[in-house]
Amino acid sequence: MSGTVTSSRVVVLVKALPQPSKTYGETVCCAGVTLDRQWKRLFPVRFRHLSGEASFKRWDWVKFDHHRPTKDKREESCHVHEESLVVDGQLSKAERTRLLVPMIMPSGKAAEESGKSLALIRPRNPKFYYKRRNAVEVEEAQEAYRHAARQTSMFDKELAELEPSPYEFRFKFEDDAGKHDYECGDWETHTMFWSGCNRHSEAETLKWMSQVYNEEYPTKGMAFAVGNMAKRPQTWQLLGVIRLNDNKQGELLL
Repeated sequence: MSGTVTSSRVVVLVKALPQPSKTYGETVCCAGVTLDRQWKRLFPVRFRHLSGEASFKRWDWVKFDHHRPTKDKREESCHVHEESLVVDGQLSKAERTRLLVPMIMPSGKAAEESGKSLALIRPRNPKFYYKRRNAVEVEEAQEAYRHAARQTSMFDKELAELEPSPYEFRFKFEDDAGKHDYECGDWETHTMFWSGCNRHSEAETLKWMSQVYNEEYPTKGMAFAVGNMAKRPQTWQLLGVIRLNDNKQGELLL
């Protein structure tokens, strides 16, 4: 253990999938925001906290103990004492805009220039789309899950056996730094696909996802949670797709 143990309470905004990279694969990463609007990156977080009865969800308040990691120098990063994780309520819809809108940054680049490695941005002209993966790409994604499972303090069999989506989900969008085309690493998007396929056909599920991300969210208000990589800080990733209204009055009308 390194450094002083600290306790934090955050509202969860990010539950990210392992990235499909054997070389740069990282542990499962989650992130949230404190009541005073400070980002905290939680890792390692085992798969059992992402699914099933022990899971926490986006908008849950979570309390945990942590210390500074020895290798990850990003200021928001916390090495979580996993046994201390406790769900402690949920952020209401009426409070989301009030807490998060003041944190909106013009771009990931602007966040990086201010020394941050996590940020909320408002995408302009967002376009959700998907591409079918070939067999090699699916296997690479599967290996990313196995890699992440091996990186945790205890091997996560469930994570290692997680079935990758046969599609790569992506967003094209603009911010103050220019145009981007990011793969979506959002756990919620992954589960959205599989839960849809449990009820409908694959084609119907993809149509539904496109309607949500291309029509419903942009119309009502959408934010992206983005973050950079410890080993490649110049590389930013899309970690979370969040329904977030533009103003307090709109939030209260939901």
